[in-house]
Amino acid sequence: MRKLLAVLTTTALAALGVAAVPVATAGPALALDNGLAATPPMGFNDWNAFGCGVSEQLIEQTADAMVANGMKAAGYQYVNMDDCWALKERDANGNLVPDPAKFPDGIKALADYVHHDGLKLGIYEDSGTMTCSKSGGFPGSLGHEDADALQFAQWGVDYLKDDDCNQPADQQNIPATIARYTAMRDALQKATAQTGHPILFSICEKTDFGVPNSAWPEIGNVWRTTGDIHDLYSSMVANFTKNVQLADLAKPGAFNDPDMLEIGNGGQTDAEYRSEFSLWSEMAAPLIAGTDLRSASAATLAIYTNADVIAVDQDPLGKQATIVSDSDGHWVLAKPLANGDVSVALFNQTDTPATIGTTTQAAGLPGTYAAYSLRDLWTHATTETTGSIRTQVAPHSTVMYRVSPIRNPSQVPPNVSLDVSSVAALTAGETGTVTETLTDNGLLPVEKVELDLTAPQGWTVRPLTPTHLGVVGSRKTVQARFQVVAPVPDQLFRTDQITGTASYTWLGVRPESTSVTQTAVTSPPVEAPYRTFSSATDAQSHFAESGQQFGISGAGAGLSTSSDAYSAIYRPGAVGTSSTIDTEVSSQQGLAGSGAAGLLVRNDMTGSGTGPEGVALYASPTGGIQLQWTSTGGTHVDSVAPAGGTHPMTLPVHLKLERTSSTTYTGYYSFDGTGWITVGTATVPGQSDTQDAGLFVTSHTSGSAATASFDGFTVADGAGTPPAATSYEAEAATNTLAGQAKISSCTACSGGKKAGYVGKSGVLTFNGVNAPADGDYAMTIAYLNGPPSRQAMVSVDGGAPQTLTFPVTADFNTLGVMNLTVHLTAGTNTIEIANPTANAPDIDRILVDDRPGAPA
Repeated sequence: MRKLLAVLTTTALAALGVAAVPVATAGPALALDNGLAATPPMGFNDWNAFGCGVSEQLIEQTADAMVANGMKAAGYQYVNMDDCWALKERDANGNLVPDPAKFPDGIKALADYVHHDGLKLGIYEDSGTMTCSKSGGFPGSLGHEDADALQFAQWGVDYLKDDDCNQPADQQNIPATIARYTAMRDALQKATAQTGHPILFSICEKTDFGVPNSAWPEIGNVWRTTGDIHDLYSSMVANFTKNVQLADLAKPGAFNDPDMLEIGNGGQTDAEYRSEFSLWSEMAAPLIAGTDLRSASAATLAIYTNADVIAVDQDPLGKQATIVSDSDGHWVLAKPLANGDVSVALFNQTDTPATIGTTTQAAGLPGTYAAYSLRDLWTHATTETTGSIRTQVAPHSTVMYRVSPIRNPSQVPPNVSLDVSSVAALTAGETGTVTETLTDNGLLPVEKVELDLTAPQGWTVRPLTPTHLGVVGSRKTVQARFQVVAPVPDQLFRTDQITGTASYTWLGVRPESTSVTQTAVTSPPVEAPYRTFSSATDAQSHFAESGQQFGISGAGAGLSTSSDAYSAIYRPGAVGTSSTIDTEVSSQQGLAGSGAAGLLVRNDMTGSGTGPEGVALYASPTGGIQLQWTSTGGTHVDSVAPAGGTHPMTLPVHLKLERTSSTTYTGYYSFDGTGWITVGTATVPGQSDTQDAGLFVTSHTSGSAATASFDGFTVADGAGTPPAATSYEAEAATNTLAGQAKISSCTACSGGKKAGYVGKSGVLTFNGVNAPADGDYAMTIAYLNGPPSRQAMVSVDGGAPQTLTFPVTADFNTLGVMNLTVHLTAGTNTIEIANPTANAPDIDRILVDDRPGAPA
């Protein structure tokens, strides 16, 4: 009914000759003269949360949710649909056609619905021949700019996101790219002239073909400056560090765009999401929510609707923050505001608590005032300072202030800084010391100062110095020290919260308090004959040993640089010229890109950056299972086998490194610990006859640690070739697909492909599975399974099937393994995977031991 009313209202206005023309208002000169984006656009886009799952229903429900949950009231206007909304072919007149299955009422009716909610509708297109969708792409606008722009305006579309995929060869250069987007800009302006309906122009070009960002302020209202964001802290930081350098380009009507917000999608902590929102607002970036707003949590909505932070983003001056300082992952940004205030952001990129600060003068405020107010935009508390802007910032967190001169400092409490020395270095079971430091940054003194430190049950905390410290004057500092003993945990890593608190009064009677909470990670100590070492100095490293379980948490850039930044548990001098080193990598968290965890052998494990690197066998999110080594005897690895991703990483995985001579190593992996696949063989010069061997981790993200756990770590004399397994790919031409089963691409899979739609009428049969003799053989199925868990029946040579339940692997591009035993006959066998009544998981490959009798 509401949709019908909206359509009737629009029709009635048209009949009366009333056009929806925007009212011009006075304001700063705009870069692109279309009257739009005087401040950065705010809204929603479906891609991050839904991919190609866009539909009329989703957009309508999202618009309704934005009204109901306070997003609209907070300033969010645009409800934007991304790729996959159109049919794959234009109509006979060359027009784009909305997919009728997804948009049964069409785009114009959808725009009317969204407008009736008091919101605006956004749409997606591409400057090439096809859009970016990996499902085959949809028609692009190249050569159709005028027609598409007019169609969008006639539909009532308010926002166009224009991507940059599938360009002809002659278009892949700077002049052609600029010309494509100029053509769409001009087409949008012509469409506005014809219809009276303006459309905000969002360029999604991402510096393709070397086009500088400086090309876009006169062409687009906003333009992408980074690659696609992902719901990972490392991805958010990467986009921030690129975009923050471009402050000189931003102005009303033209803003840098570091991509949509991931807040609420579950891949980061609330502190990291608050950092994302703070940094995007400080950079005057578009605030485009990329989560399901229909079911967003209260915590997510509290971030999205923080009026104090939004006001910084939407400030009419339109300035982007500049960098005041950037040292070792500690950032200070300052953004001038229209009323003369300055917004200051203190961002701690690292894994360790850090005191970060600047001064009002360095932030751009005049130095002629006795005091300044600091409004914390997340706690909403206001204090006064004589000029210091300084506080302890938790890892991955951002403190954001609005700073302005204050004429009567006695109206608000003085600003104090409370610093707690790092608890990250505490060792379980050993006595440590934690120091609390309080500084009065305000003009007024603080009185009756008391410092306290609290820890969870099982910890011992005892003051070593007085904690009642009386009066602390302006710009003065006091300290208290505490003896602390952490309990030895019964797990590899235990996380506890330690809180330092300062209570005090101001103006004699008004009570105040402030606190700092730090995360303490403790672990059972590593015992002889094992030792620990870390050259990853950008974050605190932690090591754990419990029985045959080992754990390492550490950061570091990796092994492929001269710094060799890694963390390791190792055995010195344990490897001779004929040795076997093995472990099982049980789990990994926080590894990014080329981050890795596995086995490392070198002359001296502590010789990072100075001695020969040696050889490493590891599992990596992007490289898969690889063998790396130095072919020159240098301080970093320069050779790898096989090429990245050939053996995709699936955990847990057994790793075995055999040293068969003074210079020769061969690496193997196994999912069942019995049948082994060869990773590669390395010739490593500069190796002494006696080597150190270790377990290692490197996160490949500056300032952010990754954690890996290992089951077992042995070094034994003697080397040889372990029992082998044979890998059979699901996509092999020798296999048989029946029913709905089909081969599709898979970035996480061996060979880059998998068999999907197995189950119901879909059957996958592996033909030609060889067995040297009759017997029971260990077999591993590498599979992919988004929620929920699924079953499959596995049968050999048409015999009675085994029914297996496959746990969820997060999604259909994340691998898991299932180990089982099958009975094979001598010669070739067939192995069938099916489920007659329900869907089975997708299948990447099977691995079958080359010898009978191995248990699964």
